[in-house]
Amino acid sequence: MSSYSLCPSTLYLDFDSFFASAEQHLRPELRGRPVGVIPMPSEHTCFIAASREAKRFGFKTGTPVKEARAICPEIVIVVARPDQYVRLHHSILAVIGTVLPIGSVRSIDELVCHLMRNEQARAEALAFEIKAALAREIGPTLTCSIGLGPNELIAKIAAERNKPNGLVVIHKEELPDALYGMQLQDIPGIARGNASRLMRAGIMDVRGLMALAPKQMRALWGGVEGERMHTALHGGEVIRPITKRGMFGHSRILPRHWTTAGRVSACARLLLVKAARRMRREGYTAQCLYFSIQTREGAKWRREERFLAARDDQFLLSVLQRHLREAFTTGVLVQTKTIYVMLAHLVPVADRPRDLFTTDEMIRVRSRWEKLSDITDALSARYGHSAAMLGVQRQPPGGYAGAKIAFGRIPDLADFDQP
Repeated sequence: MSSYSLCPSTLYLDFDSFFASAEQHLRPELRGRPVGVIPMPSEHTCFIAASREAKRFGFKTGTPVKEARAICPEIVIVVARPDQYVRLHHSILAVIGTVLPIGSVRSIDELVCHLMRNEQARAEALAFEIKAALAREIGPTLTCSIGLGPNELIAKIAAERNKPNGLVVIHKEELPDALYGMQLQDIPGIARGNASRLMRAGIMDVRGLMALAPKQMRALWGGVEGERMHTALHGGEVIRPITKRGMFGHSRILPRHWTTAGRVSACARLLLVKAARRMRREGYTAQCLYFSIQTREGAKWRREERFLAARDDQFLLSVLQRHLREAFTTGVLVQTKTIYVMLAHLVPVADRPRDLFTTDEMIRVRSRWEKLSDITDALSARYGHSAAMLGVQRQPPGGYAGAKIAFGRIPDLADFDQP
């Protein structure tokens, strides 16, 4: 066995309490204080992040604001600023790139570096070099935990071992013993459903999981992902197929004073235009629009419409408007808590089919609407999202019309109102 095979080949970096730490980085007066980050200015919402000082009180993602204030009156509640976090994210990537090439960005606060053979022997030194470069070029407030391992899964597990600001190495020869102290749901990729299915099969802990054969794990997972998990847990390399873009969507939770028909409709239109602009920027057309409403009582109202591949705001908004009228006549529109708009069944612009019943005149009309959409996109990119849009515009709830940060998707800077 070569000395290289004993060295970690993957570095996983995970920032500590990123949104809250970002606010403390951007606002020095918050440093050392308990901070909770919320998605909108409301006392009826929950934390999407808590600073390490807030975590000492037991606060975490999902903690209600009222509960936090009752336990810790001095806590500072901050409304999230996704555009600032994305700008900071790009600055961070530039700094890390001076030490190691970045293999994959997994989320706004997590990334993977695949070490070349000449880098593997000094993996720990490179990890410390990254930490030092971030402290020097960005600042000491934004700390990260780094895991080193034989593959991405094991490196991610290592990164979680010693938060905050940790550095943990798990060598391949330490497996499976290094995993035996974990709970099943502590392993990335084993959610509650998978854990329940494993327990029903008599697998009660990680020791039992590691004793399974690849085919047994394939059967339990219901597919090849089980075999991939087996390979990764035992330190092997897992090669996954390249995923294709499947949809563009946006959602919004509405405050109670926004549940009038006019305001819900305006917000839904804004979300659709945002999704359509992202779709056009990446060179796609859509063949399906999905619109969903969740009421404050928890009921869901959904509509889905298929059509020929389209990319212009005029057509897509006309489809949405039909569903909004239906929601209004049924009374569900004024009970709205959450709205969700999605464009799906994507086709690249160059590959979209032409229907046999589409006339040349219909193509000319659609082409003009598409050119108008491209013009509004260009104006919005230069002057902000409110510069040009079909129909009457209304300020969104909370006054924020920018993109949201979701796990696995980091908005482009062009998604935000400020150029």
